[in-house]
Amino acid sequence: MKLWKAAAMAVLSMLTVSAVARAQVKIGVVVSQSGPTASIGIPYIKGIRAWEAGGTEVAGTKIQLIVMDDASDPAASARAAKKLVEEDHVDMLVGSAGAPASLAMYGVAAEAKVPMIIMANAFVAGERGDWQITIPQDPALMISAVVQQMKKAGVKTVAFIGFNDAWGDLVYNTLTKEAEPAGIKVVTNERYARTDTSVTPQTLKIIAARPDAVLTGGSGALGALPHLALAERGYRGPVYSTHAIINSEFVRVGGAAVNGVVAPTGPVVVAEQLPADNPIRATSLRFRELYEQANKEKSNDAFAAYGYDTMLVAADAVKRALAGPAKPGTPEFRAALREALVTTKNVVGTHAVYNFAPGQRYGTDERSRVMVRLDNGVWTLLP
Repeated sequence: MKLWKAAAMAVLSMLTVSAVARAQVKIGVVVSQSGPTASIGIPYIKGIRAWEAGGTEVAGTKIQLIVMDDASDPAASARAAKKLVEEDHVDMLVGSAGAPASLAMYGVAAEAKVPMIIMANAFVAGERGDWQITIPQDPALMISAVVQQMKKAGVKTVAFIGFNDAWGDLVYNTLTKEAEPAGIKVVTNERYARTDTSVTPQTLKIIAARPDAVLTGGSGALGALPHLALAERGYRGPVYSTHAIINSEFVRVGGAAVNGVVAPTGPVVVAEQLPADNPIRATSLRFRELYEQANKEKSNDAFAAYGYDTMLVAADAVKRALAGPAKPGTPEFRAALREALVTTKNVVGTHAVYNFAPGQRYGTDERSRVMVRLDNGVWTLLP
């Protein structure tokens, strides 16, 4: 009898543990913690750790994060996503540190019908993209602010140099669309690979074109390369960039060559200068507290804040999905999560107040952008 009771208790204990495990919501995170895009991936992870420091339980259910490094390789991103879906049975995917890696991951997510939050500035158009949302600001929203700043400064011609991938294409195509109505002519379309160590030939072509200004379309530490080359060749005109270079490694690697660069970014970068009643200010200051608690350093990077916002949006979707009948770990719950993500309303983050709708990849509006200039290593708010 005692042996029977012991066995029964053991079985009951195993079932209880199994039920608890099933009750957890699993989110698979694939991000570049090594390789060329690690200068972006590492801050993303630090921002996610800041969110964890604030608590990982939503509506009485724990969110379990499974983090993998793709080493900045899109093929590795896809393999990691496949493992997370097929072996770990995650309910949601999050990633990665660059557009190519993120799109490689999403190919797996779409096939398996697993919702995905893309942290890089990338998206998939049409019905195939219906299982994803994108956290960073819409490039059109940000680059239009840059073009407005150029027009105000009297710029008539601008040269472009950026990555030779999806992000570079996105920036260039948006620039040409926004510049023409503003009376600004784009005079070059120079590109470089994320693995390049020199852009001298491209820089010489830019200088030969004698533009009034230059716009760079890189990101993170790798985004500093054109700035260094332009400075070495004696270019003294104004240089603009995008929100993809608001990164501590960009500032460190670029040094004096990036001093004075003008770019758009989210309000978190200048949170102290926001009005006291701005909800983004309060969220941003809370993020900084949690960031310091989790990482034992102060936050000086917009990318960490994107990681934090990703988890705020994810947690909001999880809470609403859990209110329905579907259980974590099932296709029905993943479908409910997808529906929750694409109907996100008024989630206050550090970069934006996020609102999504079906078929809409970006959830930001004009509240999500400010213009800043780098002055001796410090980002300063511009009017």
